[in-house]
Amino acid sequence: MLRAFSGIPEFPLLEVLMYAVIENGGKQYRVAVGDKLRLEKIEAEPGSELTLDRVLMLGEGSDARVGTPTLSGALVKATVLAQGRAAKVHIFKMRRRKHYRKQQGHRQYFTEVRITGIEG
Repeated sequence: MLRAFSGIPEFPLLEVLMYAVIENGGKQYRVAVGDKLRLEKIEAEPGSELTLDRVLMLGEGSDARVGTPTLSGALVKATVLAQGRAAKVHIFKMRRRKHYRKQQGHRQYFTEVRITGIEG
């Protein structure tokens, strides 16, 4: 038996948070304050502060500002949590009936950060 939806949510509406879209290592990430993410390797010690200036977009609720390609004066501040390496990716090449097999592995370096502030 299906129940009809009353249209009134049973949970309080969440407060609107500021977010940013940043670019690092050719990839784009949507981040907010408190988010933890893995970026391409950045030479920094764990516990140190980073300033990411390649901010492509800032948003807060329905208001958004988009850069061409980046926003001038916009910054995202982050704290380095750890340096590490990702899980191994196995590469296996084979030619059938030719007795050719090649195995290779790769582990990508990363920097884990927590977003502490968005300015702009």
